[in-house]
Amino acid sequence: MKRFLLFVILLAAASIQANAQWGEDEMDETAPWKERIFTGGGLGASFQKGYSFVSVSPLIGYKITPKLAAGLQFQYRYTKYNVGSFKFSANDYGISPFLRWNFYGPLFLHTEYEYLNYTSMDLDGSKVRKGYNSFFAGGGFFQPLGRNAGFFLLALYNFSYRDPQPNELSPYDSPLVIRAGVTAGF
Repeated sequence: MKRFLLFVILLAAASIQANAQWGEDEMDETAPWKERIFTGGGLGASFQKGYSFVSVSPLIGYKITPKLAAGLQFQYRYTKYNVGSFKFSANDYGISPFLRWNFYGPLFLHTEYEYLNYTSMDLDGSKVRKGYNSFFAGGGFFQPLGRNAGFFLLALYNFSYRDPQPNELSPYDSPLVIRAGVTAGF
């Protein structure tokens, strides 16, 4: 995990020098709606002792102006807990409307609301589905990969985060969330 984080930080440092070729320089205010749509998403994974997950999060967005975009991100996550005699797996899913503002070159600010339907365990050991609401805000950068695609790295803070109660499974283990992914226009 430390090697992956080091790789992402080095990639971020190298990418900040790039000019945003896809976004504000590519679209004018009169662009047709088809040129304003973008798609993409992210893949995530974490493998730790006792806890692991794999996630897929496709997104679709619309460039309102050359610097402002809104969209929806969908999420699916498979989580597995394996600590001593405690073994538990879950399938979680959610939706997140988001807003991004490109304020300087490849850098942008991002905010979103997320509703996550996740599986938890009740005190008697039975699985129970719960809803989890989060409000995220943060920033990131976008590195173009050709004319209509790019890589993004995003660091968000969950302002709705609360520490889990004893014997409670929470969908997040920290208020800090790091995401990376690829977007593409069509």
